Amino acid sequence: MTVDLKRFTLAFALLVALVVAGAQDSFSPHHAVLPGVSVQAVFAQSLTPDPRIPPLYETRANHDPNGTGKFYMGREIAQVMGPGGIEWLDRREREEEEHPAEVLDALDLRPGEVVADLGAGSGYFTFRIAPRVGETGKVIAVEIQEAMLNTLRTRAATMKATNVEVVQGSEIDPHLPASGVDLVLLVDVYHELAYPFEVMTKVREALKPGGRVVFVEYREEDVAVRIKEVHKMSVKQLEKEMNAVGLVRLRTVETLPLQHIVIFEKRN
Repeated sequence: MTVDLKRFTLAFALLVALVVAGAQDSFSPHHAVLPGVSVQAVFAQSLTPDPRIPPLYETRANHDPNGTGKFYMGREIAQVMGPGGIEWLDRREREEEEHPAEVLDALDLRPGEVVADLGAGSGYFTFRIAPRVGETGKVIAVEIQEAMLNTLRTRAATMKATNVEVVQGSEIDPHLPASGVDLVLLVDVYHELAYPFEVMTKVREALKPGGRVVFVEYREEDVAVRIKEVHKMSVKQLEKEMNAVGLVRLRTVETLPLQHIVIFEKRN
């Protein structure tokens, strides 16, 4: 009886060790190490919160009315533009106000590349990218809102854009192929992500070695840019948040009237 009890105790201890090790293994690829905090510490925090380790996200009662009240690395996450914004996304004045052709030139796209348009909206950039990557390339248009997804599918069919794939993502996962994407583009999207840490960790996993992430965001540093504050981003804040998920800034392009083009790279 004593021997059987000892065997059971040993077996149970081994099982617990394996479960914990397995949980840590599955956690590690999906959570980058924040500055000064180890993966093990973040994992432990998810099991038993430690008041000495700050959480990834913070909720504040006192916040910008255009924000969600949820903060990440000191920045308030903005409210999401709904399907009613399609008309604004497709407005005729956008060519003059935002110079989309210059954005496309800054991407330095090549035929055959796989590009993800994350938060594609109505496909304003998706269907401009498609001809540049050609028939041998692909554009993955990622959206989470059903109305946007329907618009993307309809336009892809109408335009016979056979190299456009419409993908329904989630708030924590854009559902991109692992190590299968050359470039991920986010135009006026990143500041609205409800879970930026989780999404960008997934984005990094989706990038091929040397793959790039390009942000187009309204300049927070410029008071002349008359956009609601929570819908603007500074280069410094972007760099801080991308460093947390293992992305390194390559360069910033400041040729647009209102926005930065900030380019990051995956480095092994």
